[in-house]
Amino acid sequence: MELIKADHEGVDELLQAQAHVWNHLFRFISSMSLKCAVELEIPDIIHNHGQPITISELALALSIHPPKVQSLYRLMRILVHSGFFAEHKISGQEKGYKLTLSSKLLLEDDPLSTRPYFLAMLDPVFMKPWQYVSAWFQNDDPVPFSTANGKTMWDYAANEPKMNHLFNEAMASDGLLIASAVLCKCKGVFQGLESLVDVAGGTGTLTKVLAKTFPNMDCTVFDLPHVVAGLQASENLKYIGGNMFEKVPPGEAILLKWILHDWNDEECVKILKVCKKAIESKDKGKLIIIDIVMEKQDADEQTIEAELYWDMLTMALPNGRERNEEEWNKLFVDAGFNHYKIYPVLGIRSLIELFP
Repeated sequence: MELIKADHEGVDELLQAQAHVWNHLFRFISSMSLKCAVELEIPDIIHNHGQPITISELALALSIHPPKVQSLYRLMRILVHSGFFAEHKISGQEKGYKLTLSSKLLLEDDPLSTRPYFLAMLDPVFMKPWQYVSAWFQNDDPVPFSTANGKTMWDYAANEPKMNHLFNEAMASDGLLIASAVLCKCKGVFQGLESLVDVAGGTGTLTKVLAKTFPNMDCTVFDLPHVVAGLQASENLKYIGGNMFEKVPPGEAILLKWILHDWNDEECVKILKVCKKAIESKDKGKLIIIDIVMEKQDADEQTIEAELYWDMLTMALPNGRERNEEEWNKLFVDAGFNHYKIYPVLGIRSLIELFP
């Protein structure tokens, strides 16, 4: 067996490259370790404890068998490294764990919790397609989800109540956080509107907040019949079932929150054209899009990585994609819209005002 021929610097570079490969190979461990903590309700236990909790106190709360306490410590160690928990010195050498802002978003009863979204994306139904991506590249299935499950994600959800509930809960969990951000950063976009139609709005989490904030605005949540079935209307909020590829209820403003990234360009143009027809006033009316705009000039490394992950996710599950401004502009032009304005103020997402 022949050894590599390299100097000290060359060997160090190879070892660093090997560590880089390992870090990506084992990146799933970070997600699954956090899933374990969420399923064990560790964030909630720490929160309810009211102060930093020691490993022995945490083990007691979890009824962990003594031989596994050291393993619990190892789980917490990697999650501290990942930034989901922080260590706090209690006394002497003893340390306790406390929540970070990220783990607070995983509390079960927190109104802004992303816990349902987190658990949905790590559910076996959504994880299975990743085992089939290479096979998908060499067949004619529309998406890896179809290769793995025999049908598209939308057909699967329509026929599997458990998966439909899981998906709707995940979408709803994002609604309150994005609603808070929208009202903080873009409230003026909605002021003065007489009516709003939230297309593919799910259970209406975002629109409920908008309806309450703007009581003089008539709000409609429009989604597939099985999604809105049984949902309760309120004074200025109603639910309508239908198909956004065929017809959308009329309104002064049409809202598409994180919808278009689920579809290919041809489908997006069709959705945009249907929405354009539904805008009641061509003078004051508009389409409001909340979605990712990739390749922003001031994007940091964490934002860029999140955008790339989302682009791969939309490729694997719903047959969509994330887009940069040039790609968005082409969709808008092809759908017959005149001009737009982008507000890049919602984290990795932006709000786009689109005018007919």
